[in-house]
Amino acid sequence: MIDSALTGSYGYLFNIAIILVKIAVVVGVAMLHVTYATYFERKVIGHMQIRLGPMRVGPHGILQPIADMLKLFFKEDIVPAEADKPVFKIAPVIPIFATLSSLAAIPFFEGFVIADINIGLLYLFAMSSLAAYGVVMAGWASNSKYSFLGGLRSSAQVISYEVAMGLSLVGVMILSGSLNLSDIVKAQQQYWHGMFLIPQFLAYFVFMVAAFAETNRTPFDLPEAESELVAGYFVEYSGIRFAWYYAAEYLGMIIMSSIAVLCFWGGWTIPPVIADAVPALKVVPGIVWFLGKVYFHIFLYYWVRATVPRYRYDQLMALGWKVLIPLALANIVVTSIIKFMS
Repeated sequence: MIDSALTGSYGYLFNIAIILVKIAVVVGVAMLHVTYATYFERKVIGHMQIRLGPMRVGPHGILQPIADMLKLFFKEDIVPAEADKPVFKIAPVIPIFATLSSLAAIPFFEGFVIADINIGLLYLFAMSSLAAYGVVMAGWASNSKYSFLGGLRSSAQVISYEVAMGLSLVGVMILSGSLNLSDIVKAQQQYWHGMFLIPQFLAYFVFMVAAFAETNRTPFDLPEAESELVAGYFVEYSGIRFAWYYAAEYLGMIIMSSIAVLCFWGGWTIPPVIADAVPALKVVPGIVWFLGKVYFHIFLYYWVRATVPRYRYDQLMALGWKVLIPLALANIVVTSIIKFMS
C-alpha cells in the first residue's frame, strides 16, 4: 500500500514536471517569436516601401529587437500624477496574462498541447475577450483625452467584431462536431481533404477581417490611430508596461493566426492528396507545417499594414454589423443545410 502510494505521488509529480517543462518551452518560444516579429515587420514593410529597415545593431539589424527590449526594460516607468494609479499599473498585466494563457490550449503538433480541453475554442474566445479589459482600463485610468477615446473605440470595436468572429467559427464546429482544436484538425484530415478552407472560405474571410480588428491592427487600428490619438489607449505608458502592451499585441497576432491555421488550414497536417502525390512530404515534422502556415498569416498582417489605409470609425462599425455578421450568419445557414443533407 505504501509503495503504491509513493509510486502514485511520484507519477503525479512527474506529470506536473512535464507540464511545467511544456509551459517553459511554449512561453520561451512564443516570446522569442514576439521579439523578432517586430524586427521582421520593420524589415518587410521597409522593403515594401523601398527602404532597408533596421541596419545598425548587428548584421542587417538582427540584434535590433534585443536593443529595443533592453532600452524598454531600463527606461523609467512614468505614472501620470492625475492617473488612477492602481488601475493604471494593473491594466498592462491583463492583456499579457490573457494572451500567454491562450497558448495553453493551442496544439502545435499532434500530442503537444499543454491543456487538451474539450472547449478549447471557447477558452480562446474567453481569453481574447479578457485581454480587451486591459485596453479599456488603460484608457480610463490614464486620465487623458487621447487614452479615453482609444479605450472607448476599443470597447465598441471588440463588441462588434467578437460577434462576427464567434459566428464565423460556428461552421467549423458544425463540420467537425467538436470544440476541441485537436479534434477539429483530425476532422479536416478525415472528411474534408485536409482543410476546411474550401468549404468554409466565406467563414475564413470573416474570421481574418475580425482578427485584424480584434488585435487592433491596420486597417482597424482605431484605438491607437497615431495620426489622431498619438498612441491611443497606451499613450501615457512607458518602459516595461509599454513593452507589455506591445508584446500582448504581437502574441495576439500569433494566437489569431494559430486559430486560423487550426480551424481552416488543417493545423500541423497537409492535405492527403498532396501527401500522396509527393510522399517525401510525409517525413516533414508537423511543427514545420504548422509554423509555416502561421508565418504566412503573420506576413499577411505586415502586408495589409503596408498597403491598406486606416478605415474611418463609422466605416469600421458599419463593416462589422452590416457586412461581416450577416455573412457569418449566411455561412451558418448554408453549412447547416449541407451538413444535414450529407
